Amino acid sequence: MVSTNNKEQLQRIRKMERHLVRAASALKRLSSALDKYEEAKADIAALASYYGSDEWKQDFAADEAGRLPKNLKRGVLSEDGIWNLLEEHRELQNRIKD
Repeated sequence: MVSTNNKEQLQRIRKMERHLVRAASALKRLSSALDKYEEAKADIAALASYYGSDEWKQDFAADEAGRLPKNLKRGVLSEDGIWNLLEEHRELQNRIKD
């Protein structure tokens, strides 16, 4: 027969095991995400340099004038696309620092 103390002990161990499993899973996902983020830092830096540059302004003007192919993906030429990404990057950096 399991005593009351033993029941409490088993409950505690099961609870801590759930904490361990959830925490280990979260850390594994976070590590993977940080690896991907490290890989993306060069992309973020390139976009930060491009956005607002003379080249971006020329590309934006060409798009506005209809001189670019209609089937060309042009999210980088939207006025909010890169800005929103860079703002999200700043917010995530602040979260990481906290």
